[in-house]
Amino acid sequence: MILLLGSNKGRRVQKLREGLAALSRAVDVARVSRTYASEPWGRANQPWFLNLAVRGTSRFSPDALLFFAKEAEAAAGRKGGGRWGPRELDIDILLMGERVVREPHLVIPHPGLAVRRFCLAPVAEIAPGVAVPPGDKTVRDLLEACRDPLEVLAI
Repeated sequence: MILLLGSNKGRRVQKLREGLAALSRAVDVARVSRTYASEPWGRANQPWFLNLAVRGTSRFSPDALLFFAKEAEAAAGRKGGGRWGPRELDIDILLMGERVVREPHLVIPHPGLAVRRFCLAPVAEIAPGVAVPPGDKTVRDLLEACRDPLEVLAI
């Protein structure tokens, strides 16, 4: 499984660390990317995000993992922020192996993964050869083909 953590409100580095610590209670973390700074996607005029990708395994079902992620976000102070707005912590489930989930409340692979550079860059660091279902394109392939013009920098 691959998750993406992001923060652009408050003490961003601290919030990422808190999120990673919380996730370690539900996920056996194998790899963590460097931190990336990225222009906000979807809504301008807000602080840049810090993001990092996490690769690991979990016994949690997709729904249970989503519930756990939402609890971790709330514990970090997230109270909303609106769609694509500023937030203390955001945890997205990007991939869960070859599993495909299409529910009103959860879509895996994450629907934005293939077109958002801020997702692809940190994931490519820790899992470049992972295939993104339902096709056979790897994370590396998707990053090379990505046309997202927003800036993403490893820091």
